Amino acid sequence: MSANQRVSVIPQPVSAETRDGAPFTLAPTARISVAGPGAAEVAGLLMAELASDCRRDLTVVHEPPVYGDIAIVIAEDEVAEEHRAEGYSLTVTAEGVRIGAATAAGAFWGVQTLRQLVPVECATDPLTIAPLSIRDHPRFGYRGAMLDVARHFFGPDAVKRFIDAIVLVKVNHLHLHLTDDQGWRIEIESWPNLTAHGGSTGSDGSPGGFFTQSEFRDLVAYAAERHVTIVPELDMPGHTNAALASYPELNPSGVAPELYTGSKVGFSTLQTGDPTTDRFLADVIGEVAALTPGPYLHIGGDECLSTSSEDFLGFIAHASALVASQGKTAVGWHEMGKSENLPSGTVGQYWDFLTPRGSSGDETLSFVRQGGAVIMSPADVSYLDIVYEDGDRLGQDWADGPTELRSAFVWDPARIVAGLGDSHLLGVEAPLWTETMATVEDVEEMVFPRLAAVAEVAWSVAPADTEAVESARDFADFADRLAALGEHWAAAGIAFRRVPGVPWRDTVSA
Repeated sequence: MSANQRVSVIPQPVSAETRDGAPFTLAPTARISVAGPGAAEVAGLLMAELASDCRRDLTVVHEPPVYGDIAIVIAEDEVAEEHRAEGYSLTVTAEGVRIGAATAAGAFWGVQTLRQLVPVECATDPLTIAPLSIRDHPRFGYRGAMLDVARHFFGPDAVKRFIDAIVLVKVNHLHLHLTDDQGWRIEIESWPNLTAHGGSTGSDGSPGGFFTQSEFRDLVAYAAERHVTIVPELDMPGHTNAALASYPELNPSGVAPELYTGSKVGFSTLQTGDPTTDRFLADVIGEVAALTPGPYLHIGGDECLSTSSEDFLGFIAHASALVASQGKTAVGWHEMGKSENLPSGTVGQYWDFLTPRGSSGDETLSFVRQGGAVIMSPADVSYLDIVYEDGDRLGQDWADGPTELRSAFVWDPARIVAGLGDSHLLGVEAPLWTETMATVEDVEEMVFPRLAAVAEVAWSVAPADTEAVESARDFADFADRLAALGEHWAAAGIAFRRVPGVPWRDTVSA
């Protein structure tokens, strides 16, 4: 037995032991044995994933496992109390595979680890997994990816495809940027022109589109089945040209501006203290909150360059209070921390650089001072729309130059804003802005493989020496494990980018 020997899984497990002995063989006759609340639902997802991943059509049984079976067991004593929310164990022997967890979420993450261990050479039998034992749990409860559907619209099928891809690396929150200057993407029944007009176009004159409320509910349910929480964002008071173009009465002049398809920011703003604006805010926040069973509702608050300081503070206090009145926790970009009147528990999302500029650090600390927490999304390492290298066809380069894969991996979220440690952090999120991305393949090329790096930062144990993160994180080891994950991406048809520095392998399509 070899403790903590490398196992080709991303994110890296807390503890992994390889064992001597014969491997497990995933035979066509294998079954998935389930016990405990939620185990059958997780097994159903595993059954579908194995059919897709490696052409194994297993059955689910509510009876004890026999030789060659996969067992999923959910019970409180399967995981230490402090890790019950999402922790799991995974044991592989010649006799079978056993996933133990205290919750369905934990079991589901164990399933994602198992999927990475199953060989992708589906045309070759037998399919075997070397014996091992894993005990695992996340560092942070919030591990997110953001998809901007406002600049270029991506419909329900594309978002579901995105969810299926991100869960493989144990991302459990999907932040959907639903509104911006270029488009309004969520149906509001009390203000129908937001989508009829404001959703009719997008960046570069793209055709636009929007989610009906029925489609959005279906997306939320699809994500929840996969233990992903949807975080909707209604960006305000800036980034609101699509709304202003849809309703003249939201403008001080009573005249609606033209629809906007460019990439400039900071020119639009809602009014503060206006009765029509207040009714608008109450209606849109109320309807979106009702569509979202998850705890969070993001209200933006960034780049409000056309909003006076006084109006901004008044607007944020009012809008965040409306979110709280709907039973939701307000989330906002770190500029919202300028307000000292945030509801207790409000979450700030830091988007500045690894070295904070200007007042961004203090604005972020403001959320903690007011009883809230912080999501770390430093733009120079976690923004997935930043180019990989100069001259790229896709992406932007404003965040201190290109972001190579190594940069996305060798940082630590508790070493950015002085005074913010793990206990103050809700988690980590990797955003993708889509001004330059018109297709799902464009999205995937920008997201993968860098999301895998950010996901490991969010899940895996912090480096022992967080003062020297770059040397403490083993990039060569990560790159080797990433090469194995790349085989699964290729087999699934994910359009990832084969960046240099990774020993990518030739793959056999499933």
